[in-house]
Amino acid sequence: MERYFTSRWHEDLRLRVREFAERKVRPRIAEMEASRGVAHELSRLIARQGWIGVTIGKEYGGMGAGHLAKTIIIEELSRVSGAMGAMMQASQLGVAKIVHFGDERQKQTWLPRIAAGDCLPTIAVTEPESGGHVLGMGCTAVRDGDEYVLNGRKVFVGNSHVGDLHGVVVRTGEGSKGLSAFLVEADRPGFSLAPQQPAMGLHGFSFGELIFDNCRVPAENLLASEGQGLAVAYSSSVLYGRPNLTAVSLGIHQAVFEETTAFCIERERYGAPLGALNNIKLKLGRLKSRLMTARLAAYQAVHMLDQGLPCDAELMNAKFVNVESAIESAKDGMDIHAAAGLFTDRPMERYLRDAHHIYAPAGTSDIQLLRLGEMALGEAKGQWSERLADLVRTVPAQRLEGQSEPLPLETVGHTG
Repeated sequence: MERYFTSRWHEDLRLRVREFAERKVRPRIAEMEASRGVAHELSRLIARQGWIGVTIGKEYGGMGAGHLAKTIIIEELSRVSGAMGAMMQASQLGVAKIVHFGDERQKQTWLPRIAAGDCLPTIAVTEPESGGHVLGMGCTAVRDGDEYVLNGRKVFVGNSHVGDLHGVVVRTGEGSKGLSAFLVEADRPGFSLAPQQPAMGLHGFSFGELIFDNCRVPAENLLASEGQGLAVAYSSSVLYGRPNLTAVSLGIHQAVFEETTAFCIERERYGAPLGALNNIKLKLGRLKSRLMTARLAAYQAVHMLDQGLPCDAELMNAKFVNVESAIESAKDGMDIHAAAGLFTDRPMERYLRDAHHIYAPAGTSDIQLLRLGEMALGEAKGQWSERLADLVRTVPAQRLEGQSEPLPLETVGHTG
């Protein structure tokens, strides 16, 4: 494994997560693929490892280890199961809204529970009619005394059917300043879930529909203040969604490379391993090159994020490079496997299906390129990584247990 920006502590963390994934996750994959349902028990088991608290400060019971550590955890889970990597990354979106926009009471109430694995959070923005157009949403919240009444539907919500606490962005007024964000507990009257719909891939992960029918939440569940919902949605997507999904793609990509290489060594053609053929070596070389480039882009972006540096462009590029690379490598892997890749006794077809699921969330490749083009022309309207840089500090004196080098630790604060 190439060491880009990682310390010995990071690599020890990688080994711990990989050992867990091999021992606890891999044996369940066949069942998840067959049932195409939601892996409730396994999701909870992963949460209880404390990894969802990787970016939560130690003062709230978290690891305080930053975005590079988070990337490694998601990557290693995704190397074994893209579904469980997706579960982990979706939980991190739920963490972001509280870390960056929660008041002290909300942090004290929820962050320790999330860090301990007793609460799985989500974030819900997308709607059936408006899709990813945030300003087009129609889900509403109306103030009624000390409560807000929510009505509407949210779709493609990661961890929808395992989540305990949903961060919901809804409309409380007109225009870009008319969006607000709320914490909605899953057991509130008026809240329900549409039946989980099986999808092409990521079997075991839930990304379904939330329904709000006169769902009442106390005013104290409002994140930040009215009118800051757009900031909650965009910052969560840019600073967490893009690097998180980058990590899922990277883990799937690593799995594609390992499986394809092993196949080329064990499968014989013309009395020699398949990998002895020069055309196969060329394809493997291309896979290796893509993987190295993708990992470098991913790790550089989150390293900059941990340092509090402006890095929106790097985060966009990392998602674009990793998603496109993983899909291309999965296609090459299928080409090398030929007919053998079509059957479920080998995981290649699963990798190809799972890789496609990471394309759309937090912006398709076209969206990443469009935003990068705007930055090239000087048309970008600021950077979210720069706006929230005051929440990220490098703390050289503070070390994680067993760590040989100081890590950048994320502090928690209220941006409202």
